[in-house]
Amino acid sequence: MSIVGELEQKTEPAAVATPGFWREAWSRFRRNKLAMAALAFVAFLTLVAVLAPAIAGTKPVIVEYKGHLYFPALGYVNPDWENPVFFRDHFHRRYVENLKEKDPESWAVWPLVYQDPYRRVRANEWPGQPENPSGDQGFPNRYNWFGTTQQGVDVFAQMVHGTTIALLVGFVSMGIAAAIGIVVGALAGYFGGWADMLLSRLIEVVMCVPTLVLILALLAILEEPTIWHMMAILGVTNWTGIARLARAEFLKLREAEFVTAARALGGNHLRIIFRHILPNALAPLLVPITFGIAAAILIESSLSFLGFGARQPNPSWGALLSEGRTNLNLWWLIVFPGLGIFITVLTYNLIGEGLQEATDPRLRGGKQY
Repeated sequence: MSIVGELEQKTEPAAVATPGFWREAWSRFRRNKLAMAALAFVAFLTLVAVLAPAIAGTKPVIVEYKGHLYFPALGYVNPDWENPVFFRDHFHRRYVENLKEKDPESWAVWPLVYQDPYRRVRANEWPGQPENPSGDQGFPNRYNWFGTTQQGVDVFAQMVHGTTIALLVGFVSMGIAAAIGIVVGALAGYFGGWADMLLSRLIEVVMCVPTLVLILALLAILEEPTIWHMMAILGVTNWTGIARLARAEFLKLREAEFVTAARALGGNHLRIIFRHILPNALAPLLVPITFGIAAAILIESSLSFLGFGARQPNPSWGALLSEGRTNLNLWWLIVFPGLGIFITVLTYNLIGEGLQEATDPRLRGGKQY
């Protein structure tokens, strides 16, 4: 190689790698302090929901009984997961006294707070702990941090275990809504023509149906409605906004050069829709999905407040509010569940706004953090 060639090679500028869209969006999202705080709070709620049996309960998290290890606290997640040995030995959900009586060599790891979300704790059920107060006497105290219900059930334990329902309602219902909305909107926007006309009319028909009225009607038809029925109903009634946005994005992107190149290479319709167009249209779709999670939590709380939500004995924040409505002297049944619903809905809205500002090019220069 000549000296001139070596000098040209040394002076040639090195290629600078530019960050991808998602990395740049995450970088902008991280600069939004409110959105990051909201994301951290949602992560905290998720941790509480997962660890609810270990945070508040009267069943051991892990216990060695008669030479075997058991996990009775999983019975809070699914009653069938509580080992039958405790039913055969007639524990009657009283583990502290029965473990010492039936197996003095047993040991157990207990939840952080000895309170049950489904029943009242008796006096000295836990050594030195008094009986849960009930009625107007159930105000917050050192043993009942958020007070008790009229029946003497601990509100803190119910709110901890109710976190699972609050998060499940949002994520499951909007997962169903996102799946339906993205598929319908993608087909309408990609194919156009008669397919777009039929699917757009379907979207408009579903939008004309009052969501709350439809939910109440379907719950009235079901013989034994469960929280899963409510999640499904919320999912199949809240997909229209996602579908309309997906349709608009696919109408815009189907004429892009990378789509034309994919067609020229012989890609079929499904591959072009889901492999090439959808990743590029996904960013704006995350915003209504996030707002929809907040709306689903609010709807579930409203239905539980009206008595149409999660059935007993499932703990629910809205059900606690409904119980507080019947006796305004029990202010703690209104303050603590109300704050929980308000803060949770607010955090999802803040995350949605943060996503919108981080992914929408028109808003990127509008605000400095």
